[in-house]
Formats: sequence, C-alpha cells, structure tokens
Amino acid sequence: MLLSILVPVFNEERLAAGTLKELLAVEFPCETEIVAVDDGSRDRSWEVLQTFEDNPRVRLIRHERNKGKGAAIRTAVKAAQGDYVVVFDADGEYDAGDLPRLFAPVLDGKAEVVYGSRSFGSHSAYSFWYVMGNKGITLAANILFNSYISDLETCYKLLPRQMYMDLNIRSGGFGMEAELTAKLLKRGIRPYEVPISYTARSREEGKKITWTDGVQALWLLGRERVRRNRR
Repeated sequence: MLLSILVPVFNEERLAAGTLKELLAVEFPCETEIVAVDDGSRDRSWEVLQTFEDNPRVRLIRHERNKGKGAAIRTAVKAAQGDYVVVFDADGEYDAGDLPRLFAPVLDGKAEVVYGSRSFGSHSAYSFWYVMGNKGITLAANILFNSYISDLETCYKLLPRQMYMDLNIRSGGFGMEAELTAKLLKRGIRPYEVPISYTARSREEGKKITWTDGVQALWLLGRERVRRNRR
C-alpha cells in the first residue's frame, strides 16, 4: 500500500525545508511519497523545495500564480500515485510523527476515512475566537448532517485517493475542508477520529486563515446539505 502525503506550500520559505525533512524522517508502516505543490509563492519557497528534487520520494509541482489551498491539493491529488492521501500543511503547526497513528485504523480494517482531532489548550490555541470559530463550524456540520465529529477544520484527513477524486472538491481555498467533510457526511461516511498534537502559530508568524474563511465554510456546509445527490 502506498500513502501519498500532499503538501501545499505558499510563502513558507522559512519552514518548507524543515517540513519535508520532518516527513522524510518519519517511519511509516507502508510506502510513502510526498507531493509538494508550491502555490504561486512570492518568496523563495520554490527554490527551497527544489533542493529536494533529487529525492525519489519527493515530487514537486508549481503553480505560476496563487490559487488557494484547495486548488493546490487538487493538483497534488491528480499527480499522486498512492492508494491513500493525507494533507500535511507546511506551517509547522502539526507533528508529522502523528501521521502513522492515522494510518493504523486503516491497516487494522477499522476505517477507510480517518481524521486527526486536535484538542485546544492555552499553549496550543491561536486565539479564543479561532477556537470558538472552529467549534462553531464543527457544531454546524454535526447539526446539519446528524453526526458527531470533533474537529472539522483539521488538516489531517486521510482517505482513499479515489474517494477524494470521486467527491469532486471544487473549493479553491480553505473552504475545501468544509466541502470535503460535508460530502463525506452526506454519503453517510463518518470519519474515524484519533487524537493528534497541535500548536497554532500567530498571525505574525504567518497564519493565513481568517474569519471570512469561517463564513465560507458555513455557507458550503449549508449548500451541500440542501444540494440534491447526483446520480
């Protein structure tokens, strides 16, 4: 079995190299590949990524202009060759060492879709409103789809590559998290959740998500709830 780790990168010249090194150092219970997509960075991120172009486990792709996280992941999924895919943001907020824990329920035959669930604490939360916004969006999804998940906006969503492609995620930005979850829940697919570690960075350190992304997430959840299933 091959796991494709999808790494969207935008203006992360300071962290890009460390991100790939961290992923390459993890011992996985299966074969892995890393598909990194530079999403039109305006700094030296692409030059930093190119220092890994000779590594056989790393595939590099570049967008000439910024299209958003969802678009970068869509490009990465199309280029990936793995049976399963999972996203790893190049922002230093997640611990690559948690990824094998996500894959364990798949290998044990317990699940096809696994989410890494964050527990926010005073040392790990960006702000009160960020945490409340995340909880509010998750609550909305649970109400709309009669489910009980704990962390909709988590970056760690592991699922079969073909399933991701079948869901036809069209959101170009951060809204892809809500669209993906809504489409899974609407199909009756309840993610298996495992706890992960998380440390949010500040706006000064480069955090990009804003309150407008939360509004878009709520709109996407509502849209998918009322949209008729395609045959």
